Amino acid sequence: MNKLAPSTELAAHAYPAGGLKQTDPTSAGTVTPILLEYLEIARRRKWVIAGVMLAFLMIALVVTLLMRPVYSATTQIEVSRDQKSATNMQGVEAEAASRDLEFYQTQYSLLEARSLAERVMRNMRLASNENFWDAHSIDPESIAEASGEATPGVDLRRTSAVREKVVIETLLENVSIEPIRGSSLINITYSSYDPELSAQIANTWAREFVEQSIARKFSSTAEARDFLEGRLEELRQRLEASERALVDYATTRNIVTLDSGGGGSGGASAQIRERTLAADSLEALNTELASATAARIEAQSRAEMTGTVQSNETLARLREQRARSASELANLLVQFEPEYPTAAALQGQVNELDRAIAREVRRIADEQSQSYKAAASREAQLRARVNALSGEVLDQRSDAIQYNIIQREADTNRQLYDSLLQRYKEIGVAGVSANNITLIDEAQPPQEPSSPNLLLNLLLSLLGGALVSVAIVFLLEQSREGLNDPTKVGALLGLPLLGSVPKATDEEDLVALLNDPKTEFSEAYFSIRSALAFTTSHGVPKSMMTTSTQPAEGKSLSALALATVLARVNRRVILIDCDLRNPSAHALLRTDRDVGVSNFLAGEEDISALIKPINENLDFMPAGPSVPSAAELFSTDRFEKLVRKLEQEYDHVIVDSAPVIGLADAPLIGRVVQAVVFVVEAGGVSVRGINAALDRLRSANAPLIGVIVTKLDKDTSAYGYGYDYSYKYHSENDAKHA
Repeated sequence: MNKLAPSTELAAHAYPAGGLKQTDPTSAGTVTPILLEYLEIARRRKWVIAGVMLAFLMIALVVTLLMRPVYSATTQIEVSRDQKSATNMQGVEAEAASRDLEFYQTQYSLLEARSLAERVMRNMRLASNENFWDAHSIDPESIAEASGEATPGVDLRRTSAVREKVVIETLLENVSIEPIRGSSLINITYSSYDPELSAQIANTWAREFVEQSIARKFSSTAEARDFLEGRLEELRQRLEASERALVDYATTRNIVTLDSGGGGSGGASAQIRERTLAADSLEALNTELASATAARIEAQSRAEMTGTVQSNETLARLREQRARSASELANLLVQFEPEYPTAAALQGQVNELDRAIAREVRRIADEQSQSYKAAASREAQLRARVNALSGEVLDQRSDAIQYNIIQREADTNRQLYDSLLQRYKEIGVAGVSANNITLIDEAQPPQEPSSPNLLLNLLLSLLGGALVSVAIVFLLEQSREGLNDPTKVGALLGLPLLGSVPKATDEEDLVALLNDPKTEFSEAYFSIRSALAFTTSHGVPKSMMTTSTQPAEGKSLSALALATVLARVNRRVILIDCDLRNPSAHALLRTDRDVGVSNFLAGEEDISALIKPINENLDFMPAGPSVPSAAELFSTDRFEKLVRKLEQEYDHVIVDSAPVIGLADAPLIGRVVQAVVFVVEAGGVSVRGINAALDRLRSANAPLIGVIVTKLDKDTSAYGYGYDYSYKYHSENDAKHA
């Protein structure tokens, strides 16, 4: 046991915390982008995806070829918001009602209404049309049987409630209303197996929609017309009675009325349109009197105010001439005496202008005085005539009050009658106005079927196949519990990845592949040897053990491969087969296991007699004869003694141990060696099982240093290497790290 101390101290120094370097396991490799992971999954499952999509394509192809061709005919109509009318008359509904935001949505709903389908059915007599039943693959006999009409001597295609219901439902199922975005155009499309029938139904659908719209307008105005007719007759009688009473009163009171020409409308603020002759004359004279008074006041103002005289044009022109002459005279007197001839002439001119101005002022004053007298005289005459007529008008005032009352009643009745009559005419004209629905293009029998569309069906099948294949791949990926991606070793197992080994076919000689340094198989283990060289400060561990979760994961081959690649770089290596329960290393090396490890553990002391040389640098110690209890043999210090002795004679001691699960051999052996390499088969044992095995080793303080992933299929795995390039690179550089 004393020989174990230096080894365990070395292991503890090189591999703290159970033999692992203090590095983040998840940082052992670059994190794969999610898109690349999806691409790798698609590559691995390419045959599943291809199979599902091919199956969908074949199903779509067969179904499309077996489907009966459907023909779709389209009629185009225009639905305008504003009614097209030859007049400006308005119907019962307000014009703003047709401009609501819901207008077109209402039209679309009306085009799909059951009532419209009933009109089409009755117009074309589809319930008894044999072509209609054939065009929709409907058996009328089954309908008759369902309705209880299948009795002898009765025509199975006669019109009945059940057949009509089936026809209407069929029409609504096969018609489609497609508004053209950004316009008032609407496409009415009908589909059936008969192109002629599809075109007929589409055209009939559009025509019936137009007729239904017109009928709806007539029905909406009928009630209003009936109501207005009754009111018009009542108002007509009232108007005749009021007008007759007005004429009788004017005759008895000798009231002569004149039409004022005013077009007043009815209401409290309206003025009476008829007036008496005396009142009309008084109003005219009073208007003239007001004008005469204004003229007199104006003439008086001109006579009294000097400003009026000053504003006379002739007087202003004379004053302007005098000012100009006076200015010239003043300038001349600066240089000459007043007696100077030119100055004397200018002085005379100024004096003459003063006299002319005085004469003009007197003339204007006389004219204004005469105008004032004439205006005052005319005003007095008109006032006298107005006073005379005022007495006559006052005498007729009491009679006019009653006359106006009767007249207002007659005018009110006339206005009501005229308004209702005008409204009655407008409704009648609106009922015959042009419709706001126009048929643009009639449907023609289609020459090509609208469905099935082979290309569209294939594209849809590809889409459906892609979705189903994604779901299947998702389920398959979720059901995989094994370790398939070596890059996730650190994250899932908490150990660094030493390397991965490609999967070999059953026909291949694994030992031959291993001995050929140019093969991917050999290159993979050579890369693992390079990784082992960096696990300790002194290179590849002196002694190490390979184990796995369960048998057949490649641990024995990995032990042999590590021993082979180490011997290839001039290291003396011994391979020990410690899987006493199911040894396999001797079979790989094509030798026997007559003597070996079990002999030494049982008490044999001559180690050299138990060793079989393989080549110049590689020796092999077989498992030896089978023993009843291998765990009891490994529990003694004999195996530790064997390893320590071999470490002195060889550069590296490689131990092939038994699997971990269910056995105690591996944890016992792991306490003796310097390093433990855990072998995992790609896609084999679940991650939970692997972690359970690793926990057992960790609980035994086994110096775990890393994981080797074996049997990796590059075609189905998300992990792969270019081994050709890797071989060329390592063959030149890795030897220096041995």
